[in-house]
Amino acid sequence: MALLAEDILLLLLDDESGKPLVGSVELPRVLAGAVLLELALDDIVVVDTEGKQAKKGRFAVRAAAQPADPVLAEAVELLDSGKEVKPTAAVEKLQKDIREKLLGRVIEHGWVSEERGKILGLFPTRKWPALDTGHEQRVRERIRAALIEGVTPEPRTAALIALLSAVGAAPKVFPDTDKRMVKRRAKEIAQGEWAAEAVRAAVSSVNAAMMAAMAAGGAAGSSS
Repeated sequence: MALLAEDILLLLLDDESGKPLVGSVELPRVLAGAVLLELALDDIVVVDTEGKQAKKGRFAVRAAAQPADPVLAEAVELLDSGKEVKPTAAVEKLQKDIREKLLGRVIEHGWVSEERGKILGLFPTRKWPALDTGHEQRVRERIRAALIEGVTPEPRTAALIALLSAVGAAPKVFPDTDKRMVKRRAKEIAQGEWAAEAVRAAVSSVNAAMMAAMAAGGAAGSSS
């Protein structure tokens, strides 16, 4: 089964142009958020809402956590298993190099190709047009059913919708639909009762952390 982060990356790459639908600040943060949500769904990372295991609102990484997937295992190592971490700090730790790692995986799966070029013969560019869209289309169908047809999403689909909502990308992924309706429905699902309380707390914390990290990253970029 593909990671949530692989699925969100495919959704945020335009199939024809191969260019990302969100900016260079947003993309690595939403990929990091997807990794965090995967760990939350797997009960490897929990948000302490009562301050019993860690400071209230911080992530606690279970000490015995050993995910089989190398991306998730590296994430646990970066977050320092057995210790607490602020959500924003977790996103910032995980966003480093995450785009390249996941691009390598989706290329290896044969889902996209990489095309390199130069603008004006000087500035290098890359894009990742779709090759095999079968997996992505199945993911899209589940998301479309939830956003447009009103079907109750299962947790992984709802988590993807929550991530899209956090970066305002749901209307971009489904440009042929009513943008306001899709945006509203995505927000409703992100805040809804689709998962256990612990996972909903993780979604809320991850989304808030992504927005804070994106704001900080954008400010840093504009001042440099």
